[in-house]
Amino acid sequence: MHPYLPHLLNDIAAAHRTEIPLEPYRTTTFEEEMEEIEKWVLGDNAEHTFGYYCGLDAVNFPPPEQLSQKEMKIVMKVFGHMMFSWNQGIDLPKKLPTSIAYKMTVDSLNMKTFIVNSGMMSFDFCSGNAPDCSFKEYCPCLKIWNRPET
Repeated sequence: MHPYLPHLLNDIAAAHRTEIPLEPYRTTTFEEEMEEIEKWVLGDNAEHTFGYYCGLDAVNFPPPEQLSQKEMKIVMKVFGHMMFSWNQGIDLPKKLPTSIAYKMTVDSLNMKTFIVNSGMMSFDFCSGNAPDCSFKEYCPCLKIWNRPET
C-alpha cells in the first residue's frame, strides 16, 4: 500500500460535511428569482471550487501512476462518500479506466460548484458532443453520435 494513502483517507474523512446550515427565508420578486435561476443554469454565479468548500486540495493526491488500481478505487469510494455529504456527485462512464476516473474525481476539487442543502449537484464532464468529449472513446454519447441516420 502507498505509504501516503492512510493519511489521504483520513483527510478525506475529515472533509465530510457535518452540518447543513439553515437557509434564511428571504422574499424575492419573480424577476429576481428568474435571474437567479438563469445565473445558476449558465453557471455564472458559482464563486468557489469544491475543494474550497471541503478543504481538500488536488495537489495533495498522488498521481494515478503512483497508485494501484485497488488503491485508486478505495480513494474514489471514500471520496464519493465525502462528496455525498456535500450533496455532490460525479457522473463518470462505467467503462472508464480507473486511472482516468481517479484523475477526474480528483480534478473535481478544482471545479467551481454550488453547495446545495437539498437535492444534489453533479459534476458532469460530458458535453454531449462526442468528438470533443473529455471521455474520448469512453463517451456514453458515442453510440448515439455514430449511429447511422435512417
